[in-house]
Amino acid sequence: MYYRRLGELAVYFLRLGATAFGGPAAHIALFERDCVTRRGWISRQRFLDVLGAANLIPGPTSTELAMHIGHARAGWPGLVVAGVCFIAPAAAIVAALAWLYVSSGALPEIAGVLRAVKPVVVVVVLDALVRLARAALRSASAVVLAAAAAGLAISGVNEALTLLLMGGVHVLIRVRPPGAAAVVLLPELFVYFVKAGSVIFGSGYVLFAILRDDLVERARWITEAQLLDAIAVGQVTPGPVFTAATFIGYLLGGPPGAAVATAGVFLPAFVFSALSIRFLERMSGSRVVRAFLDGVNAAAVALIGVVLAALAPHAIVDIATLAIALGGAAAIWWGGVNAAWVMLAAAVTGLLL
Repeated sequence: MYYRRLGELAVYFLRLGATAFGGPAAHIALFERDCVTRRGWISRQRFLDVLGAANLIPGPTSTELAMHIGHARAGWPGLVVAGVCFIAPAAAIVAALAWLYVSSGALPEIAGVLRAVKPVVVVVVLDALVRLARAALRSASAVVLAAAAAGLAISGVNEALTLLLMGGVHVLIRVRPPGAAAVVLLPELFVYFVKAGSVIFGSGYVLFAILRDDLVERARWITEAQLLDAIAVGQVTPGPVFTAATFIGYLLGGPPGAAVATAGVFLPAFVFSALSIRFLERMSGSRVVRAFLDGVNAAAVALIGVVLAALAPHAIVDIATLAIALGGAAAIWWGGVNAAWVMLAAAVTGLLL
């Protein structure tokens, strides 16, 4: 029974790591649809709680959420299996593209893939947003906090700060007090990406700003063009966006560089996820923690909505992309097709076209 659960986790996250295009928002939506609604591996309330926790700790949010789901399903081994299996296929794909990039000096055409995948991502995220909103926005205060969080996000306030602020406000509301650069040495590369993975909050997109400041402007390990190519690869490939580090590691140190950069940037996520699980387990009975998490959950739903609103105008730009979005919606909502396969089909279609 126990090993069967580990096997289920491995198969699911390996498949998702190889097919889950669209970035963190799409990954969260896929997890909600598959692991909460379809499989029942984790309750919706628990899912919202660990989503809030993953948003508040450093590292890639969707990868840490995968680890939490693995732990809920099969304990600590499940955390490791889910995390490794979600990361490994994406890292392998990015490493292959990095090899092609170094060998030929260019990336294969990816604009068509992005063009076809984005409309489906909009549908998948919208589908999850509706279900999560029903669970998280159960009170007038939660609705008000969600609206405030959306306003802060649109104004450019940091995501982690917004979540912490909304959680704190909800405690005050609900709980009354009683009475192309030079080759880098592998250890240096590993240490850098461990530090980067330890201080980045929210989505993987925050990683790119830090990499530009550190690796392009300061250390001059890579060029601006190489960073842009790494970003493109991280976005167009399935799995975590943080695998852009795999690409950069390959540029700086070949296959060993790709391996140590990948290990370094994801290692903190395993540590912080394990610590946050311990915290949630010990504090689950606290009214203060419950109120805080409820506030964070309301804000998290709002932030997903802001991402969706920003993505939609750039994803659905003409009749073709509208048709892809409608086709994806029909396949997911009425046909019952797994969203990951719909995204993979869209990516293949875009590549062929």
